Amino acid sequence: MSADADRPAVAGAVPETAPTTVEELVRRRLSVALGGWRGLLDSAAPALAFLVTWLLTTDVLTSVGASVAVLLVALVARLARRETVQHALGGILTTAVAAFIASRTGRAEDVFLPGILLNCALAVVFALSMVLRWPVVGFLVGAVTEDPTAWRRDRGIVSLCQKLTALLLAGYVVRAGVQLPLYLSGETTALAVSKLVLGWPLLVAGVAVASLLLLKGRTPLDPRAGA
Repeated sequence: MSADADRPAVAGAVPETAPTTVEELVRRRLSVALGGWRGLLDSAAPALAFLVTWLLTTDVLTSVGASVAVLLVALVARLARRETVQHALGGILTTAVAAFIASRTGRAEDVFLPGILLNCALAVVFALSMVLRWPVVGFLVGAVTEDPTAWRRDRGIVSLCQKLTALLLAGYVVRAGVQLPLYLSGETTALAVSKLVLGWPLLVAGVAVASLLLLKGRTPLDPRAGA
């Protein structure tokens, strides 16, 4: 049984039809797991505010203040709508760690170190998951269902999740490949610019490619898999 089936019916609402293709099922599950565009925006906005403010001021405390201000706005908006705040809180952790490290070391480039290390770690995890045929995106698909591994029973879902995981992996590899040499050479300004360019623009490009896969594909669900 899927997570959708557990939701209470809303009076006058049109019942949601069951997905008939792999792409439709994965699209619905990822939308729930990631919170849609609002979830992505809430997660990225605090870090983006920190980066832009740091580029303008190179002051860690001012940048943290801007990040917290954006976070509070997102939290208030979520609470006013009685929505979950998990996506709004998701973007603040890396910023807080970065600010702490930079304040301790006194090195401006250390602001970007946690993000670089995170991209390297995620690249390894995503690559390993693909080699083992347990792609990370599959766990996102399964996280909003009662059986978190049911997606493994449908080869079409596994194949699509492999492609989506590879797409995310490419982004992590590009970011780490560009930013790590800049960090090691102490090119702080170039590092900040690369983080900005390889942040939202790269994310939007990745979402666009993923949308093509999820909207254009017509892979039928395997009725024997029960995914």
